[in-house]
Amino acid sequence: MKSDVLESHHTRLPLWEFPPGSLGDGPEHRPELTVHLAEHPNGCGIIVCPGGGYRTLASDHEGLQVAQWLNEFGVHAFVLRYRLGPQYHSSISRQDGQRAVRMVRHHASEWGLDSMRLGMLGFSAGGHLALATALTGEPNANESAKSATLDVIDALDCRPNFLVPVYAVTNGARRGRKADEYLPMDTLVTAGSPPTFVVHSHEDSIVSANQATLLYDALLRVGAPAELHIFNFGEHGLGLNRGAEASNSSASTWGDLLIAWLRRHGFFWDQSRQGKRCALQGQVLVDGEPMGLGWLTLVPQRPDSPLARARLNAAGGGRFRLDRSLGPVPGPHRLILHMVSGIYPPDVSGSYSMERALMFERSVEVVSGEPLDWNLKRSDGVAI
Repeated sequence: MKSDVLESHHTRLPLWEFPPGSLGDGPEHRPELTVHLAEHPNGCGIIVCPGGGYRTLASDHEGLQVAQWLNEFGVHAFVLRYRLGPQYHSSISRQDGQRAVRMVRHHASEWGLDSMRLGMLGFSAGGHLALATALTGEPNANESAKSATLDVIDALDCRPNFLVPVYAVTNGARRGRKADEYLPMDTLVTAGSPPTFVVHSHEDSIVSANQATLLYDALLRVGAPAELHIFNFGEHGLGLNRGAEASNSSASTWGDLLIAWLRRHGFFWDQSRQGKRCALQGQVLVDGEPMGLGWLTLVPQRPDSPLARARLNAAGGGRFRLDRSLGPVPGPHRLILHMVSGIYPPDVSGSYSMERALMFERSVEVVSGEPLDWNLKRSDGVAI
């Protein structure tokens, strides 16, 4: 049983005063968002869609607890209660999802939220809903009812800026179950689809992991930004899948990877305060010569800013260039170089060119328009 005391701590925001296509007046007929604002917000927001097969909502471990976890990283979270079958088709759930995105954008300024850093995270059926919200147009059902309820919120963009489907159904026909409810999402992917972080587990016997690979293959085929994680262990419905260590009981394996991905994409970074990314070029030499193979990483002093990374090799003379979309934000950084080979390209001998990989580190101030050159001594490297 839900606690009224627990619910009173959170703002409940109806999506409509009179939901279009409603078949009744109880909670199951009135979609809403429960608002969980972070104490120290970074401007990013995520709408969380609990799963439940489009029949129920796992609102504790796939809703409340996920929102609380996101708040710890400065992310405003919004748990969606969407309409369910068999009374409502998934197209109505999709309508609720699109209205939820618009609703959050409508209130973005009062919540200190960047309306262009709003994502959607969903579990199982909620993951399908997140994909449908982003990849499909307006629902065809109940258009006449919907037209009577148009307001200023409906004029806003309903497309999330990033997606996180977790053990989601992506194509009911390919799954062999509920094809009419779980409409195919992989066929709707385009090069302009939002960046997508896909999570699944090999042991999932309810929704096979090939639903994740189906989506990922489609994203890969069109060149849309994507990351895929399929874990060996873990049954369906595991939520955050937190660890068992008492000293770090809130950690989530896939969740930690998601946070790193969001930072790398710049979803935790406020351009209005921190400035825009800049293009960067330069050259790295070791004892006056280009190294065989290595990676240069610029780690910003501000943890919410995106890091930048460049590949170096002897064939390129140790030179690198990062376009603005992948470059660093001007300001102080730790410059870290990993040298992993003394030769490039590899030869046919199979011989080792180094006893150990080497790491080099220094502090640097990134200035837009200024090249970044680093001439270092091999003897200063730390063997790793």
